[in-house]
Amino acid sequence: MALKAVLKLKGSTDLNRINIIKKCGGSLKDSFLDDGFILDKELGFNQTKKIKNAKILIVNTSLDSDKVKIYGVKIKVKSISNLARIEIGEQKKLLDKCKKILAHGINVVINRQLIYNRQERFFSDHGILTIEQADFDGIERLALVTGAEIASTFDEPSKIKLGRCNIVEEIIIGEGKCIRFGGVPNTGSCSIILRGSNQQILDEAERSLHDALCILIQSIRNPKYIWGGGFSEMKVGISIEKLSKKFACKKSLAITSFGNAILRIPEILIENSGFESVVLMGKLRNNCKKGESSCINIEDEDISSARKSGLIENGRLKTQIIISAVEAIEMLIRIDKMFLNC
Repeated sequence: MALKAVLKLKGSTDLNRINIIKKCGGSLKDSFLDDGFILDKELGFNQTKKIKNAKILIVNTSLDSDKVKIYGVKIKVKSISNLARIEIGEQKKLLDKCKKILAHGINVVINRQLIYNRQERFFSDHGILTIEQADFDGIERLALVTGAEIASTFDEPSKIKLGRCNIVEEIIIGEGKCIRFGGVPNTGSCSIILRGSNQQILDEAERSLHDALCILIQSIRNPKYIWGGGFSEMKVGISIEKLSKKFACKKSLAITSFGNAILRIPEILIENSGFESVVLMGKLRNNCKKGESSCINIEDEDISSARKSGLIENGRLKTQIIISAVEAIEMLIRIDKMFLNC
């Protein structure tokens, strides 16, 4: 799924176009990839469940202008009729705002804030679908994929950019409901729906999926690969051993220790596979010294050619691992020096 999602980006490296939705229920095998954008929200009561050729206005504004409710303003009146006139005036302001929104020629309104019953009924009477309290991260992604801009004022419709898509519909995923935006103009956008028995499994699956997406994006940005299966670590370890012989005393010891730490990576890989590390590490070392592109073959429980196996890893990722290891060591050395000085 991660590979298909990244390929849909068609060379783009914008991960915001890939939306991840987590839904409890089922198993991880029930997870799937959808070509549209899915918003984890439910449609309101008595709302149209499907709209074709949607013109979308995305807003982040309050649709309640009642200062008494919002700011806690105190008003003294002499009669109930005066209070009613104030209420009518506030409702008129609210209705004027809704009419300004209606003037944009839209059929879908999405607001990050609340849409009250009176406004919802007004929009429904004019055939407009309303979605309220859309979370800010989701609304920003939706604006990106539909080509819209988040608006807060409505006086000049010509200056507001509307979003478009082929269809807006309510779908059921497991026991919950979501809103799907299909046929969005920003090609390459998609949604990955993760299923799992509980929230902990979903959180871990999301973390793993995000790591996979980031690695694939890095592969697009820097398409340089090296042989995997412990080959790169063994070559680096052997090179560090050769470098340590050029120094004497403590420097040589420090360099040798760092090289041994790098060589522990393929050794741990072998041990985690349930094999004997001494024999396989010896074979891998000898083959790498001969200049062969050898790797650990878990299926055959032996050492084989990484070129024939097609086992490759992202070069940028391996470089970053070495850089991070060196930075951690430098930090520890500085801390030791500080303690010694004390």
